[in-house]
Amino acid sequence: MKEKYITIVGFNHYYGVTPFKIGKKIKCVKEPDNPYDGEAIKATMKQIGMVGYVANSPYTVATGTKSAGGIAHKVKKKFTVEVMFITRTKVICKVIDGFKEKKRVDLGEEEAGIPRECEIAR
Repeated sequence: MKEKYITIVGFNHYYGVTPFKIGKKIKCVKEPDNPYDGEAIKATMKQIGMVGYVANSPYTVATGTKSAGGIAHKVKKKFTVEVMFITRTKVICKVIDGFKEKKRVDLGEEEAGIPRECEIAR
């Protein structure tokens, strides 16, 4: 699977950039009942709690990363990210755990594109 990256923002409303270190693991949790953004995903750290949100605006999502809405359908309710880069306004993280399993569909021969008249005599 291709690597997925997200941007964490809003940390200045909590503890600032101080808790973030390269390689640090962060737990992300979908927040569908958020009154401001139905696609909100909060970022939390053990011992600290809430440290920010996954960016979900074209103005805050770093180039090359997924927005909260763009990653939500690919991950479970809770997933883990690892800090890769830190700037004054953004923390770029790689999604490392919590991807949804791809559903496999077992197609019959006809659905798989094999016409019935091409069946091999059994």
